[in-house]
Amino acid sequence: MEQIGIYKDGQIYDLQTVQELGIEGGEAIKSDGSAHSLEILRHSTAHMMAQAIKELYPEAKFFVGPVVKEGFYYDFKVDTPINDDDLKTIEKKMKDIASSKYPIEKYTATRDEIQSKFKDDELKQAVLSNITDDTLTIYKQGEFEDLCRGPHMPNTRMIRNFKLIRVAGAYLGGDEENEMITRIYGISFFERSELRDYITMHEEALKRDHRKLGTELKLFAFSDNIGAGLPLWLPAGARLRGKLEQLLYKAHRIRGYEPVRGPEILKADAWVKSGHYANYKENMYFTEVDGQEYGLKPMNCVGHIEVFREDQVSYRDLPMKFFEYGVVHRHELSGVMHGLFRVREFTQDDAHIFCTKEQTKDVIIEVLEFVESLMSHFNFTYEMEVSTKPKKAIGDDAFWETTTKGIMDALDENGYSYGIDEGGGAFYGPKIDIKILDAIGRKWQCGTIQVDMNLPERFDINYTTSEDTKEKPVMIHRAILGSFERFIGILTEHFAGEFPLSIAPTGVIIVPIADTHLDYAKQLQKELQAKVKELEDAKKPKSTTPSKQSKDSKESQEAVKQEVARVKAFEASKAQVNNAVGCYTNRACRESREDVSRDIQTQIDRLDPEKDKAKIKELRAKRLKAGILTHSQAAEEYRELAKTYDSKIAAATKVVDTRKSELKT
Repeated sequence: MEQIGIYKDGQIYDLQTVQELGIEGGEAIKSDGSAHSLEILRHSTAHMMAQAIKELYPEAKFFVGPVVKEGFYYDFKVDTPINDDDLKTIEKKMKDIASSKYPIEKYTATRDEIQSKFKDDELKQAVLSNITDDTLTIYKQGEFEDLCRGPHMPNTRMIRNFKLIRVAGAYLGGDEENEMITRIYGISFFERSELRDYITMHEEALKRDHRKLGTELKLFAFSDNIGAGLPLWLPAGARLRGKLEQLLYKAHRIRGYEPVRGPEILKADAWVKSGHYANYKENMYFTEVDGQEYGLKPMNCVGHIEVFREDQVSYRDLPMKFFEYGVVHRHELSGVMHGLFRVREFTQDDAHIFCTKEQTKDVIIEVLEFVESLMSHFNFTYEMEVSTKPKKAIGDDAFWETTTKGIMDALDENGYSYGIDEGGGAFYGPKIDIKILDAIGRKWQCGTIQVDMNLPERFDINYTTSEDTKEKPVMIHRAILGSFERFIGILTEHFAGEFPLSIAPTGVIIVPIADTHLDYAKQLQKELQAKVKELEDAKKPKSTTPSKQSKDSKESQEAVKQEVARVKAFEASKAQVNNAVGCYTNRACRESREDVSRDIQTQIDRLDPEKDKAKIKELRAKRLKAGILTHSQAAEEYRELAKTYDSKIAAATKVVDTRKSELKT
């Protein structure tokens, strides 16, 4: 494997720059398929594609050609429209350029020289308007050259395994006010086998494309009459979505989440206070109502903060969990919208958990267990990344360092593996991103867990501590699916439209071959519906009428009920005892009882241990019942009491099992 650059001080340098600047040391980058090597290869492939386009379309003018997550693209414009059918011709020209083995050279020029050189190229002038340097660099291969920082391969001969993926339109500079120009996406690898694997996966992905399957299965649609990025849910899609919502609703409720609902439009003042106005305004929609500015919500957090504020919250109420299927609106550029994956209106499975600082780690782990449960239901594997402070953020560095470390500690202590996404956090706090892997190995960003101490501070929300003081909670933002739209798009591609029965929009279809079969088909439909109802009823607790029960059966069932009630009573008592143990081992609880405990201890101390045994026993029993023993004594005595309930529960459970066995016989 040949060396193609070096990596030093967080920067990739190609060999041309190493030689120019006399750079020494650093880590060698070889043509081995590493992330750094692919950065160099794919940027060079983009330039080679531009050279091929220039030879085929001499009037071509080029904007930028960056490396992106899956390959590269180049934005340009030509007089003749280009479509996907033209890609093979461009690829053939690229292969000719690779065979020509052009050395890729770098040279510098002044800003004035560059402006003069490209004076008739408005796209290059647009690029220059975003650059402030006085000395600029150009890369040249054969007759083609372009303004570029690099890095690049040493020679075109090293660029052999590539594929042009698709043609798209893009606004110049991503600004919808500018003209639409042409964009071509591509991919390249060092090894031919990797390219073959990618092409196979790409072909399979095209078959599974949720936009194609969504149309064929009549799940959803988009209409120019409504607007871009605003999905219409058709009956089949709405049934699928409804089943997913019901499944998730039950999962939330059994985990102690409370459903809430916030408005979709809020005063702009609320977004100013939250920091969205300064850090997220370009992604929001605003309007005016009665002379005052309002903004459609892009997130649900502000509404949930106001719900929290509506009650006087004690430390005993925490963690407090709110969830909502919140409809949000975010402005996406036309060029990046993509089916259900990137839309302007979507519904989040959003939740906010308010807790103490001490509870934060446990809450994070509980949410991760929720994630594991849901992802395993759909046979997804997933990875996690901790995303750190972005460029636009609120809060000081100390907050970010402490909070980020807290997240990592929680993951480390529980054996979770994770990567780091530098600068990928939300503007108000670091987060854990959940990235799932689908059936053909693609990675999708879905859920997120974000730790936030900024918004509780900004909105001045508090809870009452055990010492009757006010303290601000930690706010944990949490979504597991991310959004219903995006997750259903992923599910559609993951299952190739063959959804599991639990969420399938249509479970059974009865197809009569001729009109004479229609009556029987309807009869069969009724029988199936009756069977479904029968199965649903079977899940409910059964009851029988007294007339159908024998005397012995009724007595046996009553005996079982009594024993079950005894077990539940013992378990409830044990739970109270265990709560007391926890309470007495909790510093806040025991301090709140210390004064009372001291008074009773004084009474006991005044008694004679030999003469007043009965009185001392009575006082201790009274204190035990009142739950005000000194913390060490109380905890120990409650532990002993818990052991007695263990034996009672075991004995009663054995009786229940025996009674049930007799009843079956």
